[in-house]
Amino acid sequence: MIFSVSAMLILTLLSGLPCFAQDIERFPPPDFDSGYVFPQIQKPLPRAEIFQYLDVVVLLAALSLASYLVYRRRSRQGIFLLTIFSLIYFGFIREGCICSIGAIQNVTLALFDESYSIPLTAAVFFFLPLIFTLFFGRVFCAGVCPLGAMQDLVLIKPISVPPWLQHALRMLAYLYLGAAVLFAATGSAFIICEYDPFVAFFRLSGNMNVVILGVSLLVIGLFVGRPYCLYLCPYSVILRLLSKISQWRVTIGPIEDNCIQCRLCEDSCPFGAITPPTPKEMPAPGGTDRLRLVLLIALAPILITLGGWSASWAGDAFSRMNFTVRLAERIALEDAGQVEGVIDASKSFREKGLSKENLFEESFRVREQFALGGWILGGFIGFVFACKLIALSLFSERSEYEADRSECVACGRCFSTCPQSAKREKKIDAASSA
Repeated sequence: MIFSVSAMLILTLLSGLPCFAQDIERFPPPDFDSGYVFPQIQKPLPRAEIFQYLDVVVLLAALSLASYLVYRRRSRQGIFLLTIFSLIYFGFIREGCICSIGAIQNVTLALFDESYSIPLTAAVFFFLPLIFTLFFGRVFCAGVCPLGAMQDLVLIKPISVPPWLQHALRMLAYLYLGAAVLFAATGSAFIICEYDPFVAFFRLSGNMNVVILGVSLLVIGLFVGRPYCLYLCPYSVILRLLSKISQWRVTIGPIEDNCIQCRLCEDSCPFGAITPPTPKEMPAPGGTDRLRLVLLIALAPILITLGGWSASWAGDAFSRMNFTVRLAERIALEDAGQVEGVIDASKSFREKGLSKENLFEESFRVREQFALGGWILGGFIGFVFACKLIALSLFSERSEYEADRSECVACGRCFSTCPQSAKREKKIDAASSA
């Protein structure tokens, strides 16, 4: 079944590849006439078309293999080897670009700016892992994502993070996703790429602040499983939602065997993705629980409004990430004599004889976009917070230890720890050798 799904995806992609536009320079630099020499470009040069197709094929093959290793072979060793390959190819050979996480911004810009043609690899790298997630859960995280692979390899002594702290920290990923969409939609910045914590390692160069961020995450990752993936990654927000409705899900032991509740799987998972069975002494939901649920639902609109109002105040500060807004402010300050001298951007603007009125109008339009975007971003965070409170108040009964659909990254660590799985493997080996 896994390979039939992969074959369908291959045919779909190959039939649709020619319709994708190739990479274009979205924000060309100003045409300076002062003899200015641009610094060396710190990003990978565009690849030939054949190599872009190769990247797509490798991604599709890696996702298919990850699905096979998780659901058919149930092989932690195979997943680990695939992780190393993905780190080498998508990380160091491809230098972390393009990645599915950063492609969020390309898709967003394509939706909000009709003049932007999304690059081929950006579109495929964004949608293909999501399609696989709908069928097989988070197999992209299992052994294909180079960022997750780098963190997985440094994990040596995992510690348990309290559930309340995990829920609080995961809100950061939603905030990061919302901010990335806002900045990309307004054509201001691709903050996911600018603050990618591991791209400096892949390219052996980069901004020192980002390098420090990456080193800090790797140090934390020695003891906390995949801190970037669990608490910061904006793509994981989408993967979590889709994996809740995936056709197949990761099971700790064989489906036909009952859980003996040895808790070995719980101890083996460094990501807190194993949900325990419901305690037998836990009382059934009563009137108090229903009242709390009703109050939380009634509180949701208040949280959404409060979040939107709070974030709207930050809209003006966010707008300064936009080049047009910064240039308009600089021109206004220079004209008012509040700053000395000129910068390259303002000098180029004046030498070209461009209209200040048009610049100020465009700057005002961008500020309005950020004001509205601030309301939407804050409302989104308030909505997510309300949903989390409601979800935590709901009662769900479980009789076995299970891998949480949304949180499990399909790493396979729990497969070999389950005694039922080991017993089943022995039976299979005995039957095959007989």
